[in-house]
Amino acid sequence: MAREPLVPASDGPAGGSGFPSAEDIAAAWERERPGTPVSSIGIVTPIWQLAKLFGDDRRRVLAHAGVDTATLDLLSVLRRSGDPYTLSTRELGHRSLVTAGAVSQRVARAEHEGLVVRQPAQGRPRTVLVTLTPAGHALVEATVDQVLHREAELITALTPEQQSQLNGLLRVLLQDVQHRLGDERVTQVGERP
Repeated sequence: MAREPLVPASDGPAGGSGFPSAEDIAAAWERERPGTPVSSIGIVTPIWQLAKLFGDDRRRVLAHAGVDTATLDLLSVLRRSGDPYTLSTRELGHRSLVTAGAVSQRVARAEHEGLVVRQPAQGRPRTVLVTLTPAGHALVEATVDQVLHREAELITALTPEQQSQLNGLLRVLLQDVQHRLGDERVTQVGERP
Protein backbone atom coordinates (compact mmCIF):
# COMPACT_ATOMS: atom_id res chain seq x y z
CA MET A 1 0.00 0.00 0.00
CA ALA A 2 1.52 3.33 -1.09
CA ARG A 3 1.82 6.04 1.51
CA GLU A 4 1.50 9.78 1.09
CA PRO A 5 4.79 11.47 1.99
CA LEU A 6 5.00 13.78 4.99
CA VAL A 7 6.66 16.36 2.72
CA PRO A 8 4.76 16.89 -0.52
CA ALA A 9 6.27 15.41 -3.65
CA SER A 10 6.41 17.44 -6.82
CA ASP A 11 4.22 14.98 -8.69
CA GLY A 12 1.31 14.67 -6.26
CA PRO A 13 -2.32 15.40 -7.11
CA ALA A 14 -3.75 18.86 -6.68
CA GLY A 15 -5.52 21.53 -8.65
CA GLY A 16 -3.08 21.34 -11.56
CA SER A 17 -0.13 22.65 -9.52
CA GLY A 18 1.54 19.27 -9.22
CA PHE A 19 1.37 19.53 -5.42
CA PRO A 20 -1.24 18.19 -3.02
CA SER A 21 -2.98 21.14 -1.38
CA ALA A 22 -2.25 21.90 2.25
CA GLU A 23 -5.95 21.52 2.99
CA ASP A 24 -6.02 18.03 1.42
CA ILE A 25 -2.94 16.94 3.35
CA ALA A 26 -4.33 18.27 6.64
CA ALA A 27 -7.72 16.63 6.03
CA ALA A 28 -6.07 13.30 5.25
CA TRP A 29 -4.01 13.39 8.44
CA GLU A 30 -7.06 14.41 10.50
CA ARG A 31 -8.98 11.49 8.99
CA GLU A 32 -6.16 8.96 9.41
CA ARG A 33 -4.77 10.16 12.76
CA PRO A 34 -7.42 12.06 14.70
CA GLY A 35 -5.83 14.26 17.34
CA THR A 36 -2.57 14.76 15.45
CA PRO A 37 -1.81 18.49 15.28
CA VAL A 38 -2.18 19.66 11.67
CA SER A 39 -2.21 23.45 12.04
CA SER A 40 1.38 23.77 10.78
CA ILE A 41 0.52 22.10 7.48
CA GLY A 42 -1.25 25.23 6.20
CA ILE A 43 2.00 27.19 6.67
CA VAL A 44 4.85 24.71 6.21
CA THR A 45 3.46 22.91 3.15
CA PRO A 46 2.99 26.09 1.06
CA ILE A 47 6.49 27.23 2.12
CA TRP A 48 7.94 23.91 0.88
CA GLN A 49 5.93 24.18 -2.32
CA LEU A 50 6.96 27.80 -2.92
CA ALA A 51 10.60 27.00 -2.18
CA LYS A 52 10.50 24.26 -4.81
CA LEU A 53 8.80 26.48 -7.38
CA PHE A 54 11.01 29.52 -6.72
CA GLY A 55 14.16 27.39 -6.65
CA ASP A 56 13.34 25.62 -9.90
CA ASP A 57 12.43 28.91 -11.60
CA ARG A 58 15.63 30.60 -10.39
CA ARG A 59 17.71 27.70 -11.72
CA ARG A 60 15.97 28.04 -15.12
CA VAL A 61 16.65 31.80 -15.23
CA LEU A 62 20.28 31.24 -14.27
CA ALA A 63 20.73 28.40 -16.78
CA HIS A 64 19.40 30.70 -19.50
CA ALA A 65 21.91 33.35 -18.34
CA GLY A 66 24.70 30.77 -18.34
CA VAL A 67 25.53 30.89 -14.62
CA ASP A 68 24.93 28.43 -11.79
CA THR A 69 23.46 29.24 -8.38
CA ALA A 70 26.74 28.79 -6.49
CA THR A 71 28.66 31.10 -8.82
CA LEU A 72 25.97 33.77 -8.67
CA ASP A 73 25.99 33.52 -4.88
CA LEU A 74 29.77 34.06 -4.80
CA LEU A 75 29.64 36.98 -7.23
CA SER A 76 26.66 38.54 -5.44
CA VAL A 77 28.38 38.41 -2.05
CA LEU A 78 31.41 40.16 -3.53
CA ARG A 79 29.28 42.74 -5.35
CA ARG A 80 27.24 43.57 -2.24
CA SER A 81 30.43 44.08 -0.23
CA GLY A 82 31.03 47.37 -2.06
CA ASP A 83 34.04 48.78 -3.83
CA PRO A 84 36.72 47.30 -4.17
CA TYR A 85 34.55 44.12 -4.21
CA THR A 86 37.14 42.12 -2.27
CA LEU A 87 36.67 39.72 0.63
CA SER A 88 38.76 37.06 2.28
CA THR A 89 37.77 33.45 1.71
CA ARG A 90 36.80 33.30 5.39
CA GLU A 91 34.45 36.30 4.97
CA LEU A 92 33.00 34.72 1.82
CA GLY A 93 32.24 31.52 3.73
CA HIS A 94 30.62 33.43 6.56
CA ARG A 95 28.48 35.61 4.27
CA SER A 96 27.59 32.74 1.93
CA LEU A 97 26.91 30.35 4.80
CA VAL A 98 28.95 27.59 3.18
CA THR A 99 31.98 25.60 4.26
CA ALA A 100 35.56 26.59 3.53
CA GLY A 101 35.75 23.70 1.05
CA ALA A 102 32.68 24.94 -0.80
CA VAL A 103 34.12 28.47 -0.94
CA SER A 104 37.39 27.10 -2.30
CA GLN A 105 35.56 25.19 -5.05
CA ARG A 106 33.40 28.18 -5.96
CA VAL A 107 36.37 30.54 -6.08
CA ALA A 108 38.45 28.11 -8.17
CA ARG A 109 35.62 27.70 -10.69
CA ALA A 110 34.93 31.44 -10.88
CA GLU A 111 38.65 32.22 -11.18
CA HIS A 112 38.97 29.70 -14.03
CA GLU A 113 36.10 31.52 -15.78
CA GLY A 114 37.80 34.91 -15.28
CA LEU A 115 35.10 36.18 -12.90
CA VAL A 116 37.32 36.63 -9.82
CA VAL A 117 41.00 36.78 -8.94
CA ARG A 118 42.58 35.66 -5.72
CA GLN A 119 45.74 36.82 -4.03
CA PRO A 120 47.35 36.59 -0.60
CA ALA A 121 46.54 39.41 1.79
CA GLN A 122 49.42 41.79 2.36
CA GLY A 123 51.12 40.96 5.65
CA ARG A 124 48.84 37.95 6.21
CA PRO A 125 50.19 35.12 4.04
CA ARG A 126 47.56 32.60 5.19
CA THR A 127 44.67 34.89 4.25
CA VAL A 128 43.43 34.72 0.66
CA LEU A 129 41.57 37.69 -0.80
CA VAL A 130 39.09 37.25 -3.62
CA THR A 131 38.25 40.19 -5.90
CA LEU A 132 35.53 40.54 -8.50
CA THR A 133 36.92 41.11 -12.01
CA PRO A 134 35.25 43.43 -14.55
CA ALA A 135 33.81 40.32 -16.26
CA GLY A 136 32.45 39.06 -12.93
CA HIS A 137 31.01 42.47 -12.16
CA ALA A 138 29.25 42.63 -15.55
CA LEU A 139 27.88 39.10 -15.15
CA VAL A 140 26.51 39.67 -11.66
CA GLU A 141 24.93 43.00 -12.69
CA ALA A 142 23.08 41.46 -15.64
CA THR A 143 22.13 38.25 -13.84
CA VAL A 144 20.91 39.82 -10.60
CA ASP A 145 18.62 42.10 -12.62
CA GLN A 146 17.16 39.08 -14.42
CA VAL A 147 16.64 37.12 -11.20
CA LEU A 148 15.17 39.98 -9.17
CA HIS A 149 12.88 41.19 -11.96
CA ARG A 150 11.60 37.63 -12.41
CA GLU A 151 11.04 37.11 -8.69
CA ALA A 152 9.30 40.49 -8.38
CA GLU A 153 7.02 39.38 -11.21
CA LEU A 154 6.24 36.12 -9.42
CA ILE A 155 4.96 37.87 -6.28
CA THR A 156 2.70 40.42 -7.99
CA ALA A 157 -0.39 38.58 -6.74
CA LEU A 158 0.33 40.31 -3.42
CA THR A 159 -0.16 44.04 -2.96
CA PRO A 160 2.84 46.04 -1.69
CA GLU A 161 1.20 46.09 1.75
CA GLN A 162 0.71 42.31 1.71
CA GLN A 163 4.32 41.82 0.58
CA SER A 164 5.52 43.95 3.48
CA GLN A 165 3.33 42.07 5.96
CA LEU A 166 4.46 38.68 4.65
CA ASN A 167 8.09 39.81 4.75
CA GLY A 168 7.74 40.70 8.43
CA LEU A 169 5.93 37.48 9.33
CA LEU A 170 8.45 35.31 7.51
CA ARG A 171 11.34 37.12 9.23
CA VAL A 172 9.75 36.45 12.65
CA LEU A 173 9.14 32.80 11.79
CA LEU A 174 12.62 32.26 10.36
CA GLN A 175 14.37 33.82 13.36
CA ASP A 176 12.31 31.78 15.81
CA VAL A 177 12.84 28.51 13.94
CA GLN A 178 16.59 29.21 13.69
CA HIS A 179 16.68 29.88 17.44
CA ARG A 180 14.68 26.74 18.28
CA LEU A 181 16.89 24.58 16.05
CA GLY A 182 20.15 26.29 17.01
CA ASP A 183 20.93 26.70 13.32
CA GLU A 184 21.63 30.17 11.95
CA ARG A 185 22.47 28.94 8.45
CA VAL A 186 20.32 29.87 5.49
CA THR A 187 21.35 28.57 2.09
CA GLN A 188 20.15 28.64 -1.46
CA VAL A 189 17.13 26.45 -2.07
CA GLY A 190 18.20 22.88 -2.47
CA GLU A 191 21.84 23.45 -1.58
CA ARG A 192 23.64 22.26 1.50
CA PRO A 193 26.12 24.50 3.30
